Amino acid sequence: MKQLLVPFILLAIFFTSCDSNRFFEENREITDGVWDMKQRLTFEFDVPDTTTAYNLYYNVRTSDDYPYSNLYVFQHIDFPNGKKGSDTIELPLVNPDGSWVGTGQGDLHDCQLLFRKNVRFPVSGKYHMEVEQAMRMQQLPGVKDVGIRIERAE
Repeated sequence: MKQLLVPFILLAIFFTSCDSNRFFEENREITDGVWDMKQRLTFEFDVPDTTTAYNLYYNVRTSDDYPYSNLYVFQHIDFPNGKKGSDTIELPLVNPDGSWVGTGQGDLHDCQLLFRKNVRFPVSGKYHMEVEQAMRMQQLPGVKDVGIRIERAE
């Protein structure tokens, strides 16, 4: 038993240390792999200071049932000072040659897509972000998970 524990601990340390730039990451499962137009995914994170630069990513997991080569989302953000912002973001999921962006296994495709680079948050405190699909389909099939990842920029 002890022989199995040591390699497991070493692997855990290795994978944790490889992700030292991660500031925040959460993913939300889409029920039954169908993202309803009215379903907003919520994320909250605390920003301790305004001097650090970050890279912002969307994590998207789709299946072969996903009918498009991209995904448009509406992003709404509430700042700690009460201000609000909204944006429409296009996330390309398929390369020009027709292959899926990212990695895959079986009929699942995982993409981590950079959508903002070297961002400095204007105020410190708790941010609230909501994301909704903007594909003009009431029921968008083939979307398994959507998430946000924030990394410290190097």
